[in-house]
Amino acid sequence: MAMAQRRVAVRRPPSPRWLALLGPAFVAAMAYVDPGNVATNVTAGARFGYALVWVVVLANAMAVLVQYLSAKLGIVTERSLAEHLGRRLPGRIRIGYWLQAEAVAIATDLAEVVGGAIALRMLFDLPLVVGAVITAAVAMAVLKVGDRFGQSALERLVIGFLALIAVGFAAGLAVAPPEPGALAAGLVPGFDGAESVLLASGIIGATVMPHVIYLHSSLTARRLDARGEGRTVRQLLSVTRTDVVAALVVAGLLNLSLLLVAAASLTGHPGTDRLEGVHAVITSELGAGIALLFAVGLLSSGLGSTSVGSAAGAEIMNGLLRIRVPVLVRRLVTLAPALILLGAGADPTRSLVLSQVALSLGIPFALVPLVVLTASRSVMGEHRNSAATTVAASVAAALVIGLNAVLLWLTFTR
Repeated sequence: MAMAQRRVAVRRPPSPRWLALLGPAFVAAMAYVDPGNVATNVTAGARFGYALVWVVVLANAMAVLVQYLSAKLGIVTERSLAEHLGRRLPGRIRIGYWLQAEAVAIATDLAEVVGGAIALRMLFDLPLVVGAVITAAVAMAVLKVGDRFGQSALERLVIGFLALIAVGFAAGLAVAPPEPGALAAGLVPGFDGAESVLLASGIIGATVMPHVIYLHSSLTARRLDARGEGRTVRQLLSVTRTDVVAALVVAGLLNLSLLLVAAASLTGHPGTDRLEGVHAVITSELGAGIALLFAVGLLSSGLGSTSVGSAAGAEIMNGLLRIRVPVLVRRLVTLAPALILLGAGADPTRSLVLSQVALSLGIPFALVPLVVLTASRSVMGEHRNSAATTVAASVAAALVIGLNAVLLWLTFTR
């Protein structure tokens, strides 16, 4: 009997341990549904209906490719993008590179803290400065959980934020579903004047985020290798593809749901160029319950993306300067600009727009090295990008950089 039981135990199918390897891409995906994306997608839907649906789909497809390359770099080389740059760049250039990357991290933090502060004012009528401090404090607590209980705990918290965002941003679709014919027509590329080009540039510019390109390679370098359990690099890359596609599809659907809710219910209403105006219109058109869920989703977006942005800033500093800074000091450095702007009475929505401009300036410095490094045989060995992947990544990089140049030009010349 004992022998039979032992045979049964031996033949029992193994548990799907590869599921434990999923998660880094969901942390990265949190940056793709930050308050800057919320503002851009809602404005696009409210002003142009379904016309820019194709832009959201295209931006998400490019994000899948970019984040996979970032994750792949970390897995194959066991070093992050920032560490590679820190090892290759000479002293003064490395300092300059860090300064621009640090500016990107601060701009990212500005957008996310401001978004959280706006959500807290919607929910509890708190002053923006108080809301900003609360947002930053909660984000720091989230990072402390990750430091104490490991990266998997941080991933679970971020997935929880994503779940709240999903409920908050997609609830409006249950009340006012999109028109199927108009939705299908929106998949056909096209523009409706210069303003639609500006918003399309903003959607793509707010989707491919430089700070999360740095972060994703760090997450896979430090986590997948530790839990690989003897798997080959090729097997780890296969799991990572699943992780990236699943996470970015979720983020893409959330961004698309924002545009669809706005297209179905907010078109033609004044005030939709501001998040608080969007909340007011949702209240009047879809009801207080949907507006409450939207505010909760926006708060989750601000809290979760602020945590991810802080982690990215720490990785940038560690990789490029090769120094580690305490989390509290790091948070104070990146929080200060947001508090100064809000305390001075700056328009929060305008601050969000300016933060996206700063992010646009940083994209080439992250995207171009990523494409070059992952195509290099000396860096990646047999796992370097195929010719087709390199071409696709180069086209995506050129398109993102070009559209961000258009965004900058239109922003300062209109």
